[in-house]
Amino acid sequence: MLSGLSQQQLVRRQCLCGPGRRLSREVIVKLYGHATSPYVRKVRIALREKNIRFEWIQESPHDAGNRIVALNPLGKVPVLETDDGRVLFDSALLIEYIDTLTPERLIPAGPSERLQALLWNTLGIGVVDATVARLLEDRRPAAEKSRDFIVRQEDKIARALAWADKADRGDAYLVAERFSIADLGLALALEYIDFRYPHDWRSKHPRLARWLAGISTRGSFAETVPPGMEKALDAPH
Repeated sequence: MLSGLSQQQLVRRQCLCGPGRRLSREVIVKLYGHATSPYVRKVRIALREKNIRFEWIQESPHDAGNRIVALNPLGKVPVLETDDGRVLFDSALLIEYIDTLTPERLIPAGPSERLQALLWNTLGIGVVDATVARLLEDRRPAAEKSRDFIVRQEDKIARALAWADKADRGDAYLVAERFSIADLGLALALEYIDFRYPHDWRSKHPRLARWLAGISTRGSFAETVPPGMEKALDAPH
C-alpha cells in the first residue's frame, strides 16, 4: 500500500461532484488506481460528471500486496468492479460502461456528433500517451536516456495542440454545445501537460487556453486534481 497513508485515506467513498448534488442512480462501483494516473483521473471525472457513487481504492500495481494484478491480468490501472461483481479495465472501456448508467451521455448518440466527440477524445488520449512516454524516458538514467525519443514525443504534443487550436469547434464546448467525452479527454490531456511537461503552450495557442480555463472550473476537474498538480495549475500562465 502507499506509505504514510492511513486505510481511511486509501479507501475513500466518493459521493459525486460536490455538495448538494443528488445521485442520479443508487449504484456503487469500486475504482482501483492511484491519484496521479491521468487514466484513473479520467474515470474519476466521468463518474463525477455522471453523479455515480463510487468507492475509490487508492492502489498502484507497484504496491506490495496490491489487488490490481489479481483483478487485471495486464497489471494496469484503472480497474473498475461493478455492483454485480464484474471486473473491467482500461479507461476507454470503463467510460463506455459508466456512460450506460445514466440517461445523459458523455458520448453523444448522434452519428456525426459521436464521431466528432470520439475524434477529440482520441486526440486527448494520444497527448496523454505521449506525455507519459516522455516522462518515463526523461526519468531514465542519463546514460540510457534517448533525447531523440523525447523530442519525438514533444513534437507529437506540439502538433496536437496546434491542430486543436485551429480546428473547427465550439467556444465553450468542443461538440454539440454541451460537455462531452471530447471536452473531458482534451482538457484532461492539457492539464496533464501542465503537470508532467510544463511549458508555455498557452502563448502559442490562446484560443485553446481560453477554452481550457472554462472547463477547468467544473467541479469534476477541480475536485480530482492529484497531489502536486495544484502547483502546476496555480503557476502563472
